Amino acid sequence: MEPDLDLLVIGGGMGGLTAAANAARNGLSVIVIEIGADVGGSGRYAGYIWTAPTREVMEEQNPGGDRELRELIVDNFAEAVAWIDSSGVRTGQAQRILPFGVGHRFDTNRYVDTCRKIVEEAGGEVWLRATPSDLLEADGAVVGARVTTSDGRSSELRARYTLIATGGFQGSTHLREELVGPGAGNLPVRSNPHSCGGGMDLARAVGAATGFERAGFYGHLVPSGIPFADPSDFVDLSLYFSEHALLFNLDGERFSDETLGDHLTTIALSEQPEARGLLVADSRVHRTWSATPYVEGAEVIDKFALATRRGGRTGVAGTLAELDLLPEEWGYDGPKIRQAVDHFNARAGASQVLTPGRRLDAAPLDEPPFYVIEAIPAITFPFCGIKVDSRARVVDATGAVIPGLLAAGSDTGGLWNRAYAGGVASAVVFGLIASATARTHGVRSAPTTHS
Repeated sequence: MEPDLDLLVIGGGMGGLTAAANAARNGLSVIVIEIGADVGGSGRYAGYIWTAPTREVMEEQNPGGDRELRELIVDNFAEAVAWIDSSGVRTGQAQRILPFGVGHRFDTNRYVDTCRKIVEEAGGEVWLRATPSDLLEADGAVVGARVTTSDGRSSELRARYTLIATGGFQGSTHLREELVGPGAGNLPVRSNPHSCGGGMDLARAVGAATGFERAGFYGHLVPSGIPFADPSDFVDLSLYFSEHALLFNLDGERFSDETLGDHLTTIALSEQPEARGLLVADSRVHRTWSATPYVEGAEVIDKFALATRRGGRTGVAGTLAELDLLPEEWGYDGPKIRQAVDHFNARAGASQVLTPGRRLDAAPLDEPPFYVIEAIPAITFPFCGIKVDSRARVVDATGAVIPGLLAAGSDTGGLWNRAYAGGVASAVVFGLIASATARTHGVRSAPTTHS
């Protein structure tokens, strides 16, 4: 049976819309299926595209990730930035992101809306509040999907290629427990509410393999006891300054090198008892990092002051000795925390070896007052997604390509393994790769549906 369209995109976020817009601009017929009331997903909250500047830096930062996939991000990053600019959404000048990355600021809200406009002006369609129930198969290939629209009608959309780009499975408690790890189901979610594993379920139902299990997730530390009220909280409440503070578990011990990145400390804390810890900063850290923008151009928010206003567990100690007075109900041994900070300062001040290390900021925390926040890990998206090859084609457990099925964005697995260097870069790069793969056999055809 002749397909109705060239590319069916399941998921209207950064990866899916990039693929759809690029494919439509290149003459392919496209329909985008989005479960939400609007396109954009978590990509609306990003604001930057960035990654490691070279293959060598990417390998250093992400040694456990699939080599071919991680090199694709680096090799195709400039093309991804050029594509964004070509859409009419201008990227800013190159700037440093984190200690090792490079990237560009751009209006991600405008970008996703622009991609939708490109699709529709080219004759494609965007279906909102539409849910795919299963993938269609014929002769061992995926040939589209069965979709239920907002009015309850079921339609079959047949396509030469079907792209899964639903944004991950962070909204699914049972998938987090299965693929991220025990206790991950309890993590607060700092992303859109619709990425609940629909894409993962569709892909696994037709034999797709997953990426590395226990590969971790991208997320950030947030103050305990403060629920996210709206999407702006995803950034506002993130305790990025933890990279320069000290983080202690319930046993009063440091357990990771905090300076390697708040996103990595977040994974480490998720595996500690009760997945909570005490973040301690001195006046230098608060002044230099807590009350300054995380990256150049970002809004300045005093994280400690915001957490305090919102009712988080926070406190200010005029001296280290006052850490002995930590509230008993918090569950931490105050004197043990104070002794641990004293021990750290003595070794750091004498330039002695620290365990765990402090590779990027080994200065002592000895300038009063001291700022204390109880922190917990929050997940943005998991790293264990649908396994793909270098052409964004989904593969099975043997490594064989599942014909007709692609994946992009946070649905992909194998790229990151307890490491991270840019989710927007991954979404745009693999969105463009998926479009290129679809174009290898795509021809213009008039979309029709079968109800």
